[in-house]
Amino acid sequence: MKRISQVLFLSLTLVLFNSCAVIEGIFKAGVWVGILFVVAIIAVVIWIISKFFKNTH
Repeated sequence: MKRISQVLFLSLTLVLFNSCAVIEGIFKAGVWVGILFVVAIIAVVIWIISKFFKNTH
């Protein structure tokens, strides 16, 4: 019985660590996508403001 519980614990640990690695990859991708999205929005806002001020002169 002790041997079965050790194998079960080891298997569960390996599965959980693999899941953590997958989640870590998702969060890393999410951070980069978020950064790119914010940079794109800032660029569009600057472009709109520059167009607005060019038309007034």
